[in-house]
Amino acid sequence: MSAAPGSAPRDGWLWWLLVTVVATQTTLNLSRPLISYHSVALGADALHIGLITAAFALLPLLVAVPLGRLSDRLRRTAWIVAAGIVLMALAPLLLAASQRLTTVAAGSAVLGLGHLTFMVAAQRMVAQRSAEKALDRNFGLLTASAALGQLVGPLLSSLLLADASSGQGLGAQTQQALLVAGLTAALGLPAVLGVWSATQPRSERGGAAALPVSDLLRRPGVPTGLFTSLALLAAVDLLTAYLPLIADQRGISPAVVGALLAARAAASILSRLLVDRLVQRWQRHVLIMGSTLGSAAGLSAVALPMSGTAAMATALVLGGFLLGLGQPLTMTMVVRAVPPDTRGTALSLRLWGNRLGQVAIPGAAALVAGSAGAAGALWFVSAVLLAATGAVRASAARHR
Repeated sequence: MSAAPGSAPRDGWLWWLLVTVVATQTTLNLSRPLISYHSVALGADALHIGLITAAFALLPLLVAVPLGRLSDRLRRTAWIVAAGIVLMALAPLLLAASQRLTTVAAGSAVLGLGHLTFMVAAQRMVAQRSAEKALDRNFGLLTASAALGQLVGPLLSSLLLADASSGQGLGAQTQQALLVAGLTAALGLPAVLGVWSATQPRSERGGAAALPVSDLLRRPGVPTGLFTSLALLAAVDLLTAYLPLIADQRGISPAVVGALLAARAAASILSRLLVDRLVQRWQRHVLIMGSTLGSAAGLSAVALPMSGTAAMATALVLGGFLLGLGQPLTMTMVVRAVPPDTRGTALSLRLWGNRLGQVAIPGAAALVAGSAGAAGALWFVSAVLLAATGAVRASAARHR
């Protein structure tokens, strides 16, 4: 497949790929809040915001698996990496030029399509070019780079909108910030040249269509990996959505909330950088169970009525460290469970499941929060994480 990890010439493509990940994730996490601000400036209400947000996931749900199949067939996955970056560079430009909410929704859909296109290709490239023993390390680096973009994007948004206020001023500054978002994605294009030489081994091509999706879903470990991945991603989304509400009820300022979320993200980055060392010490399924169980404990601690700032910070740092482990490990779990020539399809199924989970789990959590308050949403996702823990344990016991 590839040379052993640590071989600089063979690993050069990986570092260039990580540059593109940081660029696109920064664009994504800069653009998404800007979409809401731009929509508000155009007169959107809560219903409009919800529909525009849903548009982000619509196209990915439709094209995820076909894109995965395509990545399995192409010898040079860098084509799809470049296509994803171009879409993510164009989407903010379309959004900045939008003067109608329907066009904003279209821009949101293009952004979602570009992000999915890029991530399918980037994850497939890691799966196809990494030695088996380097999968955890390389997926850890991939997801750590994504988390870095998740930190930088909101910081850029705060800086670019620092002087903005409601009304026309907000709309003008949002448009300018969206142009910056498009430029940020475009900065990743030169790095594609660094991954251009990374080609799929010829022995892996041609068999992707031989294994139907239904067969992939029956492979040991695949359903568990998909469910665990969507549970962990939904946990991050719900924490980001409901922590400001919980903090406001406890008299904690927005600035402190931002610091708490940043600390969680930083802890997740650290754990992803260390994932390779941790796998050398503990079995993969044990670490995944630790990720889901520890995340559930951390979110539950945040939801406790008596938790103050210090307790929440401790829970988010420890929980964030464990939360960060799950995504790279489930990537490895899924790709090791399927034949090499279907890894792109399997990873696209994982991304499809993530998108579905981002719709279904927050929707169910909102119903719980309606009767139990904002903390109820965190209790709910903690229960989902506990269910994922049980699924991982059962899967490991069945295939031991």
